[in-house]
Amino acid sequence: MNAEEVQLHIFQSIKNALPPQLSAVDEVAAVLNISTDSAYRRMRGEKQLSMEELVLLCTHFQISLDRFLNLKTEGFLFSGKFMQPSNFKFDQYLLGVEQQMKYMTTFKEKRMYFLPKDILIFHHFQLCDIAAFKHFFWMKTLFQAPEFLKKKFDFSSYPDELFIISKRILGCYLQLDATEVWSIENINSTVRQIEFYHQTNMFQSDEDVYRIYEAFEKLIQHIEEQAAFGYQFDIDDPKKKPQAPFALYYNEVILGDSSFLVELDGKRIVYITHSIANFMATRDVQFCDNMHEHVHNLMRKSTLISAVSERERLRFFKFLRSRITNKKEKLKV
Repeated sequence: MNAEEVQLHIFQSIKNALPPQLSAVDEVAAVLNISTDSAYRRMRGEKQLSMEELVLLCTHFQISLDRFLNLKTEGFLFSGKFMQPSNFKFDQYLLGVEQQMKYMTTFKEKRMYFLPKDILIFHHFQLCDIAAFKHFFWMKTLFQAPEFLKKKFDFSSYPDELFIISKRILGCYLQLDATEVWSIENINSTVRQIEFYHQTNMFQSDEDVYRIYEAFEKLIQHIEEQAAFGYQFDIDDPKKKPQAPFALYYNEVILGDSSFLVELDGKRIVYITHSIANFMATRDVQFCDNMHEHVHNLMRKSTLISAVSERERLRFFKFLRSRITNKKEKLKV
């Protein structure tokens, strides 16, 4: 592949990555700080990109030159941000998630495959009590925010503006065709967090602990209903209006790693979480194709329990609820 062909392939990759309503020439012109006419000449191959322009485009649009140059480096290009405890702002984190989710909703075909090892953060946003607890746990235990170190959990201290942002994120998520592969371990992380805070006297009272377990039960019930219907809906919607399809698989032996695959109008992105709250993403075709194969192989080895397999679904969710019920019964409320 010669230099002109590489340049044309780069611009085609940029076009494929952009939502349908965005103009590739306008985006390129803005990144390179040139006129649209100059951008057109580069996109048609009439003017060669400079090294500086190439760096700007590859950095902004997260493009790896390796695959265009056919370099066998055995490396994959990921992008992401590190969240440092010293300057972590939960509202900024949520706004970043919202930006990503809004981007996904701009595509005609939008599908997500999740391999969670915990309850997905999007499900937390269905209920304010769960969102409040997770926010407190993150800020106090994960990031050790100074203002949380001497505080006990309090439902009333959860800022309304955070829940408003989280509901907007949920609204975006409900527009995406979602497939999740669960095991019976998926609720363990949240159960252990609640139990740990109870044992270390981080709740105001046993009534608050009971309230969290009640909310957790309600969330599990909601996810079960979504699985039964085969579609997603807002927990606050009394009519349970269908939104995007929801597929839930049960795997008895394999625990997810919290990675997920996104397909947007046929193009793929893989997100991998690491260090608990950080994540990185790649559009590398080889990596994404491998992930796609892995996800579908895992689905074939799992039991579909949404819309079908009622007996397996009831058995699965009965076990999950029993874990929470057992914890509730030990409380003296």
